[in-house]
Amino acid sequence: MTGRDRLRELLDAVLDEDNRSLDEMAQDAYASPFHLSRTLSRAAGEAPVAMRRRVMLERAAWRLRGGTSVTDAAWEAGYESVEGFSRAFTRAFGHPPSRAVDDAEPWLPAPNGIHFHPPTSLWVRSTEHAMNPLTEQLVRHDLDDTRHLLELAEGLDDDVLRRPLAPGLTVLAWDGPEESVLAVLDRSVRTLEVWLASIQGLDLPDQREAADVAELLERHESAAARWLATVRDLDRRGAWDDRLVDALCDPPESFVLSSVVAHVLTYSAHRRQLVRHLLRGAGVEVDHGDPIEWLRARRTQDPEDR
Repeated sequence: MTGRDRLRELLDAVLDEDNRSLDEMAQDAYASPFHLSRTLSRAAGEAPVAMRRRVMLERAAWRLRGGTSVTDAAWEAGYESVEGFSRAFTRAFGHPPSRAVDDAEPWLPAPNGIHFHPPTSLWVRSTEHAMNPLTEQLVRHDLDDTRHLLELAEGLDDDVLRRPLAPGLTVLAWDGPEESVLAVLDRSVRTLEVWLASIQGLDLPDQREAADVAELLERHESAAARWLATVRDLDRRGAWDDRLVDALCDPPESFVLSSVVAHVLTYSAHRRQLVRHLLRGAGVEVDHGDPIEWLRARRTQDPEDR
């Protein structure tokens, strides 16, 4: 018995700061790229490059919370550009690195329980629960697509944003009229904020309509990160059938948590398509918001995201 831990040696090679490509990892591990990928994928359920990227993003999140600049965090994580790092970080955590928040999920979903542990170690969970891929994809597409529409709306004239393009339109009676692009986007963001307040026991958020899209973008980034973490936590705990007694309702009302998530996804999808309809009516060119196209775009930007 030599006492060697071959899996640990492979992990060390994958996560070494100097090894930024599969070839460099394999050379350090004294293995071929094919053998390294096959061995680690079988033993840990995750390809080497994908594992390295995930753990480095977890470390970047910790570094950002400690005051490291986005530029330094991007370089330390092995990215050649801040833009590429920001895209990857936003897809992973649900908010950009420039708006890192302490209440976001500290670890990303992993098939093997292997995570970054500060300052330079690894933590291995004895059990790891990865969220159902369909649920994860539905929630992340919803958040990404809402952000896309907000970013598109940010470049529009104020007249287009506030013009009552759908007079008398009401999606849900308790949300009031949603006659303009700004109003529909405002209700999309506010819906997340209200449900998060109910689930987390916080005060009801301000009910006034946002002053502009920049405010909505900032609010969405905060709510999106918390919502993604909340849904992942529900799935991890198997809490889909738990009931929430919402004291913010008058009188208090009971909701099954799975139905809350379904409600958010249903009406967010409706509002996202409604925004597109209103924009086209105002002569603005906009895409279809198809989740198939969204996933293809993600994989084109990051081939390892499979």
